[in-house]
Amino acid sequence: MQSFYRNYGKRLCDIVLSGLAMIVLAPVLIILGVLIFVKLGHPIIFTQRRPGLNGEIFTLKKFRTMTDKRGADGELLPDAERLTPFGAFLRSTSLDELPELWNIFVGDMSIVGPRPLLVAYLALYNDRQHKRHDVRPGLTGYAQVNGRNTLDWSERFELDVWYVEHLSFWLDVKIIFQTVFKVLKREDINSDSSATMEPFRGNTYEEE
Repeated sequence: MQSFYRNYGKRLCDIVLSGLAMIVLAPVLIILGVLIFVKLGHPIIFTQRRPGLNGEIFTLKKFRTMTDKRGADGELLPDAERLTPFGAFLRSTSLDELPELWNIFVGDMSIVGPRPLLVAYLALYNDRQHKRHDVRPGLTGYAQVNGRNTLDWSERFELDVWYVEHLSFWLDVKIIFQTVFKVLKREDINSDSSATMEPFRGNTYEEE
């Protein structure tokens, strides 16, 4: 049963649930799109290349949460200075993640799985950490309901790999319900020292 879910059932659930969610949430998506255009400008959707299943690259879609403000040198200002209160609200409620429903529907992602990180990190993982790419990345995941951005990278990756090794229907159901609870309480959104998660610089860096 667990093998059937991993190989077939999980993908079927992703298609059905993401498709229904996009239909039901269509008015919300439209309203958010208008508000983002007015408050943060164009483009409404932020896109970035991320590694997915087996490390294959896809284009992640999220709602924009930061402005394009630049300093006198023409460089973008730090994230904390470009993240507006409205953008922070989108992040704290995870509304910025809603466009990823399309990524799930077309097969780039799953509802539950390790979060898709930067392509640059692929060369920094050790062999065990690479296992996080043995499944599709998720809208939410085991690390997200067990600390999210408050975790250090080694803890986060270990939770990701644990999920890959123990993937099951009931574990996914549990993570989805825990995610709803976390979002409603707006817990574990940012790390202690940054508006966004600090970059992963490799395992040697973490051991220093």
